[in-house]
Amino acid sequence: MTRRRADIVIDARGLEPPEPMLRTMEALDHLEPNRKLLVVLPREPFPLYRALEINGFSWQTEHQADGTVTVLIEHRRQ
Repeated sequence: MTRRRADIVIDARGLEPPEPMLRTMEALDHLEPNRKLLVVLPREPFPLYRALEINGFSWQTEHQADGTVTVLIEHRRQ
């Protein structure tokens, strides 16, 4: 998953919890339809997936060779 596919990128690899979740949710509050948010994390964000589901977002997760996890998020299409 490349950064070129995202309109907004949050690199949360150096942040302590709950900062990655807080920044992601704040960005989602302002994410316009047809725009995408890419979150780069040091591990799989299982609590985020539930929040995305509840709030009407879809996502794609990829695991990188270095252990990094990227999550590309967009509004769920109706």
